[in-house]
Amino acid sequence: MSVRERSSTARVIPPARPRKLAKVPFVELADGRLQGVVSSGSDIARVYVSSVAVGTFAFTCSTNNNRPCGGARGSFCKHIGSLITEAVLQYGAERVARYLKADTADAEPTAQGITAGMTAARPPQGDTAAAASVFSRFLRHLAYLELAPTTAPLPEMQWFPPTRAVA
Repeated sequence: MSVRERSSTARVIPPARPRKLAKVPFVELADGRLQGVVSSGSDIARVYVSSVAVGTFAFTCSTNNNRPCGGARGSFCKHIGSLITEAVLQYGAERVARYLKADTADAEPTAQGITAGMTAARPPQGDTAAAASVFSRFLRHLAYLELAPTTAPLPEMQWFPPTRAVA
């Protein structure tokens, strides 16, 4: 049995470039959105749950207490800008632009080019219903950081199919 077969962890694709987790600790391309958690610049105890929808670029930004972001009134706020920048660092600009279906004038897309392309499309304010599930997923990811490294299986990961047949 190989080390990989005995491990309870899955292989993670390395980020396109290293990123600092203090500002945007959680970013993902999931559920038809670029979504994540962004730290507040003014209050260490506050975070914002931000998202941008694929294709329409409908956006939302609210605190972890479900209060709307004061900067997201009719256009992207600084939290969404930070989210896009960190997504580009994590996944690469081409993948983010392709996922969001964002047209960029640049031959080589950048975070600024993606943001400008979506802003030009005049995105609407989106539905904040997804914020709770995004924040919940972020908290679940934080819980994994507290676990000691082990090769024992994790009960919540048992739904994964086995990598080889058991005799």
